[in-house]
Amino acid sequence: MLLLSCPSRTSLLARQLRRAFHDQRWPGWEVVIGIETHAQIKSRQKLFSHSLSSSLKDPPNTNVSPFDAAFPGTLPKLNQECVDLALRTAIALNSDVQTRSSFDRKHYFYPDLPAGYQITQHYAPIALSGKVYIPGRDSPVRIKQIQLEQDTAKSSFDPRTQTSNLDLNRAGTALLEIVTEPDLRSPEEAGAYVRALRAILRAIGASDGNMEAGSLRCDVNVSVNEVGKPRGTRCEVKNLNSMKFMQAAIICEARRHQELYLEGAAVPQETRGFNEDTFETFKLRSKEEAPDYRYMPDPNLGVLFITRERVGRTKKTMPELPWETRDRLVHIYGLSEQDADILLNLDAEREGHEGGAVVYFDRLCKETRDPRVTFNWMVHELLGRLHAAKLTFADNPLSSSQFGELVDLVQSGTITGTSGKLLLREMLADPSSSRTPTDRALNLLSASGGELDVNELCAAAIVALPAEASAFRNGHKNVINKILGWVMRESRGRAESKNARKYLISLLEKTP
Repeated sequence: MLLLSCPSRTSLLARQLRRAFHDQRWPGWEVVIGIETHAQIKSRQKLFSHSLSSSLKDPPNTNVSPFDAAFPGTLPKLNQECVDLALRTAIALNSDVQTRSSFDRKHYFYPDLPAGYQITQHYAPIALSGKVYIPGRDSPVRIKQIQLEQDTAKSSFDPRTQTSNLDLNRAGTALLEIVTEPDLRSPEEAGAYVRALRAILRAIGASDGNMEAGSLRCDVNVSVNEVGKPRGTRCEVKNLNSMKFMQAAIICEARRHQELYLEGAAVPQETRGFNEDTFETFKLRSKEEAPDYRYMPDPNLGVLFITRERVGRTKKTMPELPWETRDRLVHIYGLSEQDADILLNLDAEREGHEGGAVVYFDRLCKETRDPRVTFNWMVHELLGRLHAAKLTFADNPLSSSQFGELVDLVQSGTITGTSGKLLLREMLADPSSSRTPTDRALNLLSASGGELDVNELCAAAIVALPAEASAFRNGHKNVINKILGWVMRESRGRAESKNARKYLISLLEKTP
């Protein structure tokens, strides 16, 4: 990781003041944002029971144990896999793992909470402090704490029957709550932070971070104050499940607070929801404080002890983290930071072919191929074809060895770039064929008519397009592209475009 130099507090404050004054959405005002992220842990079983963690495809109330349904007499048993993944997350976020943590009961009454309380780690979380670096900031976003907790059930309302339904599949699912300090100052920074955090969670295998499926949800705390004055009253917007909605909710709250202050009114401290149809927030309830939840130690769960030896063993199993991957792609392969970010964003589809885009690229470049050329073929040609077919990189049917052989055929001059694109199209259309790319290329060349005489094709093109040839001689030089297109079409892409262009120009300049 490239460590950023730490600016002085004076210069950092000056930059923050300039940024606040120059934000045209609310000039002269400062927006202060903190985020509580709830990430579903990628564990087969729930946090305190043997029930399987559910997906959206599972029928309602099929993965439920007596403990999940809060049957009397049932006891929790901590899932150590969840603890291990929480440890990996704490290490990745440079947090201070606590050797002694414990679980608390957070009491509130709601239909989706069968026991009437949620087991969490309010007072003694598994890790404290930490930091996440995001683009455009001189300092990292500070992490306040990381804690384990169980998810609630899911309630839904059927307007046709006017009934509410409760699905306990999600009840007890393991969550990581990651709480930031109020360090963020704009919706864009908030979005960058969540994207960076999601990339880290995916890289270490702690969570898939799928916001649309509900495995990553955010609560944002927003306050507004005039620049240089004390912070305003904080309001929390709950359960935001997309980057777009989160940023829209922050903008809505910032403007609402500003309007109230300009009218001379106070901003009440409250918990709010977000209407995805109107892009507005609405009041849910007055803001609760810790005493309202009547936190108490869970009597059925003892103290969780984590030894330094266990932390050390976990560190040795840590995979490459996103900023380390970016640094390697830039300095080892010579890619630009923008190109490295493209591969890292593709790597979000980690369940895809051969472990993700970065692994795929690594395998391609291990055969001493030019990384720059390999990147262009992989991103511009392969990914372009997949997108045209409305597929993602996770749907890529070609192995790295198959695709690498195609790149080699083009680079060695066996086939032209245009023929390589035709070959790629054929390989994607029939990926299960036993023919190698080389065999397919030979078939492609033989189907094009055997030996190729480019000079003869160029002469034929001038005869076939007399008007264009005359226009070129009269000074309209761009018309050469149309004549060259005729040559490439007739050669089925086998002609080398640079050489064909040079020969066409020499012919046209020589002949009257």
